[in-house]
Amino acid sequence: MGSAGLIARAVQHRIGSDPQSQGQQPLRVIEIGAGDGTLMLRLAHRFAARWPAVHLSLLDRQNVVSSSTQNEFKRLGWTVEVLCVDVLDWAAAPPTQWDIALANLFVHHFDSSQITVLFESLARCTDWFMACEPRRGRVPLFASRLLGLTGASAVTRVDAVLSVKAGFSGAELSELWPHSSSQWAIQEGAAGLFSHAFIASREMG
Repeated sequence: MGSAGLIARAVQHRIGSDPQSQGQQPLRVIEIGAGDGTLMLRLAHRFAARWPAVHLSLLDRQNVVSSSTQNEFKRLGWTVEVLCVDVLDWAAAPPTQWDIALANLFVHHFDSSQITVLFESLARCTDWFMACEPRRGRVPLFASRLLGLTGASAVTRVDAVLSVKAGFSGAELSELWPHSSSQWAIQEGAAGLFSHAFIASREMG
């Protein structure tokens, strides 16, 4: 779905458009629902030359980040911690602050009330959050049903259809982000061929 490229461009734009971050590196980054960490590793390869000392937190219920992946982060100069915790338990009391928070193909696994809890927590612990999710619509659904032509397994084909049906369209995520403050600039909409992107950025000043 091209998530790495979509997220990389958004992060690059965030850093480039924030006068306070010009020439600086995002020191603390967290991915929720990080899985095996390979998405962030692709991003690390893109950004390590500019941001060589990032502290990265990979949050998931299980630690499936291989030692080789962790070693590659270290080779790039990034410090990695794996947080093994249910994200809703973490959301009850996020322990620290992050410059950038990311989620890829993760938020659609939760219902609206759970997403609201998660978003309220993220709004407290970061100034910039991006979620890249499946886009719900006829074209993505049709494409998901063609995965069998690529040799995808039966499980993958079923999961793809279910993910699209559970995905987002319009401003559904924007409506769940905390509206108690006018400090946030929200962007939401179609991204790429089949993705739905949501970005919440705290406006400075």
